[in-house]
Amino acid sequence: MDVRTICLGILSRGEATGYEIKKLFDDDGYQHFVEASFGSIYPALSRLTQEGLVSVRAESQEKRPDRKVYSITDAGRKAFLASLMKPLPEDRHRSPFVFAMLFSHLLPQPRVVEMLHTYIEQSETKLAQLMEPRPQPQSEGERFVLGYGRAVYIAIVNYLRQYRAEMKGNAAEAAE
Repeated sequence: MDVRTICLGILSRGEATGYEIKKLFDDDGYQHFVEASFGSIYPALSRLTQEGLVSVRAESQEKRPDRKVYSITDAGRKAFLASLMKPLPEDRHRSPFVFAMLFSHLLPQPRVVEMLHTYIEQSETKLAQLMEPRPQPQSEGERFVLGYGRAVYIAIVNYLRQYRAEMKGNAAEAAE
């Protein structure tokens, strides 16, 4: 999915500022779909506004510039739903860790152990965040995405722990 489509998806759930959209990208799991920076979100919102898919209104703030609040239009909702009806592209997983592990046979074992340890810790942290109770009622889609994320990180953590144990076993055998 591209930034434009995800902005429409976020706005289909309610109005938001560009800052709030960025926060949702960072904090609510949208980062799993596409990377987005302010440098990509604001141009996408501008194009969506020009195309009539999003409307914008200024909201005054005390001692600060007006903030722009974006809302999806009926045309935007139709365009968003039409994009969801199209065949989906294949998922792509990009991982610097997996790339480095591809060449782990070229690295000193302490470096490989360090990379594994760090990635396990990061994955456990993400899993713990996903396991935290959610206060608001969730849609069927949100429950699916949360369950999927939990299953993926459980599998990652389990595999990495197993691999690390096998590595330690192989190192012990080699030392004998």
